[in-house]
Amino acid sequence: LLVARAMGKLQSKISFHTTKYRADGSVGQTGPAGAPQQHSPAHTDAVTSVAALRPDLCVSGGRDKSVAVSSWRSGAALRRFIGHEREVTKVTSALDSSRVFSASRDKTVMMWELHGASGPSQHFPGHDLVVTGLAVSPDASQLCTGSRDNTVCKWDTETGECLGRAAISRNLVTHLCWVPGEPYVIQTSEDKTTRVWDSRELQVAHTFPAKQHIQTCCDVSQDGRYCLSSSSGSAGHGAEATLWDLRQTRGRVCEYKGHFQTTTSCVFLPRGPALAPSIATSSSDSTVKVWDRDTAGRG
Repeated sequence: LLVARAMGKLQSKISFHTTKYRADGSVGQTGPAGAPQQHSPAHTDAVTSVAALRPDLCVSGGRDKSVAVSSWRSGAALRRFIGHEREVTKVTSALDSSRVFSASRDKTVMMWELHGASGPSQHFPGHDLVVTGLAVSPDASQLCTGSRDNTVCKWDTETGECLGRAAISRNLVTHLCWVPGEPYVIQTSEDKTTRVWDSRELQVAHTFPAKQHIQTCCDVSQDGRYCLSSSSGSAGHGAEATLWDLRQTRGRVCEYKGHFQTTTSCVFLPRGPALAPSIATSSSDSTVKVWDRDTAGRG
């Protein structure tokens, strides 16, 4: 019921919002005063990753090897960065920063300046396989990257110097995210575990109990108290998201079950003054679900 209400509210907001997103990627402004405005798609091939840059901007990466900065409000692509030799796998940015970071199947990470040249301002080579995890410190001074080569690396964003490299057998990294206000980085893996790294020494500070399936994605609450991980799955088996306590028991708090295929992404939703804490998950079963964080939608 709670999920239905949340989705109903979301649908209501979409219905009354002035921006209409079309299947072909164009955007129309349907304000009462004028005809629809249309914008070209941000990418010429599939979009592989998207992240918030500022309250009105987002950054995206695609199979077309490019990184784009777009306006949430208009849908227009404002900047496009070209430099990777293969598809972009992940993008990220320190919120309200002018620096954008992208990872790629070309085994490298690049840094771009929002108001700078179209080429990369810094280049981070060093992984042996596709880079699949990317997390930047809140002050954008350090970067953590992860790869299918079983390694996690730490970088100085000013100099491009690799400050540390840690390898764990079978640790095929799927995602990384930085804990706000802390030196810790959360990492999910194909070995079915979620790890907490201490970025100061680049050592594992904690490993949560292994799940039954590959962990595909992770996110951290804004207060740094909880993290989320999501699982692969099929035919209704697996595909759950899991809430973990980062500060007290460091144990499992809650599970969110309802997807029938792999849960590909999980995120904490911004807290509203009259809204219960909520999370959202997306899945290969073509659905997005919104959950009460504390009751898993059963409240």
